[in-house]
Order: sequence, then C-alpha cells, then structure tokens
Amino acid sequence: MGAVQQHCGLAPGAVSGALDSRSVTEAPGRVPAAVPTRGPRRGRGLARVICVRVARLVGLLFGVSLLAFTLVYHSPVDPIAAYIGAEASPTDEQLAQLREYWGLDRSFAEQYLAWLGAVLGGDLGVSRLYQAPVLDVIADRFMMSLALMGVARLVSGVLGYALGVIAAMNRHRLLDRLICWYSYTLASTPTFWLAILLLTLFAVVLGWFPVGLAGPVGVPGSEVTMAERFHHFVLPAATLSALGVATIAMHTRERMLDVLDSDYVAFARARGEHGRRLFRNHGLRNSIVPALALQFAYFSELFGGSILAEQVFSYPGLGSTLVDAGLGGDVPMLLGIVLLSSTFVFVGNLIADILTVLIDPRTRDSL
Repeated sequence: MGAVQQHCGLAPGAVSGALDSRSVTEAPGRVPAAVPTRGPRRGRGLARVICVRVARLVGLLFGVSLLAFTLVYHSPVDPIAAYIGAEASPTDEQLAQLREYWGLDRSFAEQYLAWLGAVLGGDLGVSRLYQAPVLDVIADRFMMSLALMGVARLVSGVLGYALGVIAAMNRHRLLDRLICWYSYTLASTPTFWLAILLLTLFAVVLGWFPVGLAGPVGVPGSEVTMAERFHHFVLPAATLSALGVATIAMHTRERMLDVLDSDYVAFARARGEHGRRLFRNHGLRNSIVPALALQFAYFSELFGGSILAEQVFSYPGLGSTLVDAGLGGDVPMLLGIVLLSSTFVFVGNLIADILTVLIDPRTRDSL
C-alpha cells in the first residue's frame, strides 16, 4: 500500500483517510448527499426569461402606443371629415360639437392620457366606422385572420421542413438546386404580387375559386357553410403558405447540413447508418424543434403578409380592418389593432425564446 502511495505521489495515510471518509458518508443509517440536478436550474432560467420578456412587453406596449398615438394625432387625415363623408356639409357649430364629443378639442397630452386610462381599464373605445366596441370588432376579425394565418403557417411549416430535409439529404444534387432556386425565388417575391397572380390565374382566368371575400355575396355569415368558407379560403391561405415555405425550407436545410457535418453523424455513418435510418436517429430530433421555434419567431412576417393578402382578396380579417381604419380615420380601431398586433408578435417571439431555452439551456443567459 505504501508503495502504491509513493508511486502515485500521495501522502501517507491519504488513501486510508479517503477510505475512512467514504465509510463515514456511506455508513448505515446515513443518507448520502443528493446529487444536484439540472431541472431546477433550467426551471429558474426559463422563469427568468419569461419575467424579463413580460417586463419588456409592458415597455414595448407603452412605447408603441405613444408612437402610434403621436402619428395618428399628426396625421393629415381628419377623422371627422372621414366619418361624415365628402358629400356632407355640416356647419361650424356641428363640427365643434363633434370635436367636443370625441375629445378632439383637447391637447395631445390630455387625449393620450384619457385614452391610456381607458385602455388600462379594459376599454378600447367605440369604432367610428363600425359603430361597435373596438374589442368586439377586433375579436371577430382576429379570429378570421388567426384561422388564415394558422392554416398558412401549418402548411408552410410541414412543406418547408420536408423540402429543407430533402435538400440537405441531397446536397449539391439537382434536387437540392431546384429547392434552393424555388426558395430564393419565393423569398424575393412580394406578397401582393403573388396574391394578384393567383387571383388572376385561378379566379379570373380559370374560374376555379371566387374572386374574394370570406363567403358568397349577399349571404349572412351565419348561413355560410364550411364548404363555401373553404372555397373562399384557399387562395389567401395558398398565398401566405407559398411565401412561408421558402423561409422554413432554407432554415431547415442549413440546420440539417450542420447536423450531417457533425462528429456524431460521422460516427453513425462509420457504424453503417445511412439514408432514412440516419435521418430518423439523428437528423429528426436535432432539426424539428428549431424549425418549430422558427414558426413562432416569424409571426411578424406572417402578420404583415396577411395584411396584403387580405387586401387583395378582400378577406374580412384584421389586416383589412387595419387598412380601413387608417384610411377612414378610425383612431380607436387603429390604436386597438396596433396594440393587439404588437402583443401577438411579441408572444410569438416569447414562445420561440422558450423553445430555444428548452432546446439549449446554455442560451438562457443571452436572452
């Protein structure tokens, strides 16, 4: 034993002391110390990310509301003139009464503080165009847009992920070049141009789909069938899906190439794994979750594209309502949609950050 201690450079009695210490800690009736796990740390890191993001959301909404209110206040569009129309000729007294009724005769600070106080109390005001509470109009139109964006994101996510995987597994081959060409072409295509192209081809020339709207003209919304809604739904959803496929496909391709060039994949190939087996065992688990996170991170692009698509197809969603409110000087509706869209995009980014932390906990300090 002494020879072993001298050979290993240990002081005499070190080994026996270590053994004695081990015997003490593992003595009967003594509970060994618990090994710390990464679960609580990951939970604390995730909670920290959520708390920081919520605090940023409050500041973001305040800044966005102030900026939007400032732009609307200095807009050349007169809300009263837009409300009564160009054919009306009210007297100066009537115009003054309308300004007093809507609070437009007060200063900027008074108007903003009054509106902010009402918003904090859950009241976004009454729409001047729709003559209904802003929250009710937004809830109805948002569900229409949410269905459109949800279907478009689902289709683009599935097709984009599949094309990205196929391109990566066939790197530098003809199929890879075709997918890259398709993705780069669509990524540089304006949304409104593609919408007009699909509308002209499939609705005007071929007559396969209706020109626009969410249902037949003259039919109440409660009487529109699901088949009719789907018939009007196809072209707007196809427009958003085709543009979203490009982003998902290129991101998935790059992620898959990183996985295929990694050391553990090289070791798997040395063991005889190829093709579908290699993708199933190593590529799928390392590329599917980042692709899901990307779906939520691109909510801003999806919402911006839906505004243009809804305008082209006259789809009664939140995007077309935003444009109508801006052109018609409907300040309460315009500000309400701005706040909702900011929250919608922020929640998408928050979900993407949470998924990123769950995938790689090392990133929680950088978020």
